[in-house]
Amino acid sequence: MARRLDYSARYPLHTTQELYAALSTRDYWEARVEEMRKYSPNHVVSVDSAETGIEVVLEHIIPREMLPEMAQTVLRKDMVITRKESWGPFREDEVHGKYSASIPAGPGSLNGTIRLFPTETGSTIRYSSEAKVFIPMVGPRLEQLILVNLVDLFRAEAEETLKWLEAGTPAR
Repeated sequence: MARRLDYSARYPLHTTQELYAALSTRDYWEARVEEMRKYSPNHVVSVDSAETGIEVVLEHIIPREMLPEMAQTVLRKDMVITRKESWGPFREDEVHGKYSASIPAGPGSLNGTIRLFPTETGSTIRYSSEAKVFIPMVGPRLEQLILVNLVDLFRAEAEETLKWLEAGTPAR
């Protein structure tokens, strides 16, 4: 049985257009990933932006020794997570997208939808996530662990995004 979680990142005083412009640049993604490198090796694999939308591929590497003991029993090497985000084209202040995170030979899945929309004070990005782990007995505990860590990741990414926006970093 899968576990679900919704997380909203709010950006007061910043429009959906400003956020979408940031999401469309490699510089933004590199700045966001740079902060994550404080915790583990991460890098931007690709950023493709066109009239049809945005496609991003990131790679997060979590050293095995940093994994919870329960996860170390399943994984014998560093955990390499390939994360893909895709955003539709910008139309009328609201954009829909999706994301997935995969681990080679991983015993489960993590995916979800993303929605960027305006609010009275700015804009919000809402992630609706679903985690599934196909290991009897420990699956539900691992799913919960994934979602708790996902909230921490989304929160840290939102903080970096807000810093980027407030610094007025130009989109290229």
